[in-house]
Amino acid sequence: MTVATSPAPLLKTNDLLVRDYSAPRDRFDQSWEATLATLLGLGRAAGADFIEFFLERSNFISCQAEDDIISSLSPRIITGAGVRVFLGKADCYVSTNDLSFAGLKVALDKALSIMGLTLPGPATNIAEINLELMRDYASVRGKDNWLAQCSPMQEMGDVLLAANNALAQTADHVQSRRAAYFRDWQEVLVAASDGTFARDIRLTQSVGYNLLCADGEHRSSIGQRSGDTSNPGFLRSWDYQSIAETVAESAGKMLYADYVESGSYPVVMANKFGGVIFHEACGHLLETTQIERGTTPFINKKGEKIAHENLTAWDEGLSPDAFGTIDMDDEGMPAQRTLLIENGVLKNFLSDRAGSMRTGHPRTGSGRRQGYTYAAASRMRNTYIAPGDYSLDELFGSIDKGIYCKKMGGGSVGATGQFNFAVDEAYLIENGKLTKPLKGATLIGEATEIMDKISMCSNDLGLAAGFCGSISGSVYVTVGQPHLKVDSITVGGR
Repeated sequence: MTVATSPAPLLKTNDLLVRDYSAPRDRFDQSWEATLATLLGLGRAAGADFIEFFLERSNFISCQAEDDIISSLSPRIITGAGVRVFLGKADCYVSTNDLSFAGLKVALDKALSIMGLTLPGPATNIAEINLELMRDYASVRGKDNWLAQCSPMQEMGDVLLAANNALAQTADHVQSRRAAYFRDWQEVLVAASDGTFARDIRLTQSVGYNLLCADGEHRSSIGQRSGDTSNPGFLRSWDYQSIAETVAESAGKMLYADYVESGSYPVVMANKFGGVIFHEACGHLLETTQIERGTTPFINKKGEKIAHENLTAWDEGLSPDAFGTIDMDDEGMPAQRTLLIENGVLKNFLSDRAGSMRTGHPRTGSGRRQGYTYAAASRMRNTYIAPGDYSLDELFGSIDKGIYCKKMGGGSVGATGQFNFAVDEAYLIENGKLTKPLKGATLIGEATEIMDKISMCSNDLGLAAGFCGSISGSVYVTVGQPHLKVDSITVGGR
């Protein structure tokens, strides 16, 4: 026999606003449910189609050693929240650093007013949003003690000074030595009117070198950086001695290298950070923010060939310890794996909630933001070209005269994929062999053209830490690829 039950009675606005909404400011836990469920209910009663709250606590510190002194130590502690309101496909975003019920209500009221909506009157019936049982990735995965386990300030300084000393002992003609480290701890809570209620803690760390050498008119500059997302002891495990030797060797070779002659060459690009070109020149063009603006040449190319048949590419948030790995995105969606290109055919775009609503492409767990002052947008995570079936010998052996780009530097990319990237360390390829070092090379091209010229990929996929700036601020990402051959690309030089 089925027993009929009465639905829970609706509450009046006055009843909701006099309840106890105390929630801890030093932790985001289940006790936040009443506050956020009520505010979401108020927003829905005002006529909003969708409302989302994003709460953040962060603890950041950076440390830099120049030569034999600590030149910078910069801490930053942040607490705040943002509310996003949708009406149809239009939305607005308001942020605040007041996490009291009254403060969050003011932010909600401002967002609603921007959309032409008002909070319900005092006698209005309100239905609180039924939030899911909190998905607490931080507690489930043992992250709550991560911050306490990280290196203290004294240890940061000691490690960086020791690292700089290692550079001094291994490099010649040193003009400046720099070692830098940062640690970014972030706790986030997402609650939305579709019932989303999820919490996570992120720990992102990075450490690296920059070495400048000079001898008369000869100059060389080499940098190296690594990153991690889940190891509190990351700085303690940094093998600065062996990395100092590698950086010093590269700087020494580039110091007296000949300048490259400009022209069009076949090029072998190294793995790991070589993937920055794919990230910049193609990855951004596969984000739904670009579709919304109409600035991607791939807007209507899903299911069509946009690259060489030997090229497959992924974006995902799952690789252990990688710089762009996340258990959930900043809209509370669990991380997953997205196939971007398969054998040259465009398979998927990267989409956040707003991008999905406006373009029709499904969400991919790619809604990311720098912090609470930004609304989430479609952003990359760990983005890389998949390994292929060729050996390094086959890649180099296929080139009579070309250039090996071992270490990429900085560059710029236009809105529709035109790019130029400096090469910090390069070598001439002659008859399938590396001969002499070259400097001053710049790779120049366009995404729609270079994608069809990546004809060979080796089987040595490597990932590297990177930083990506876009509409929702700066986020941590991974770039990557195996060694690959570009049949022809314009190389700027002397």
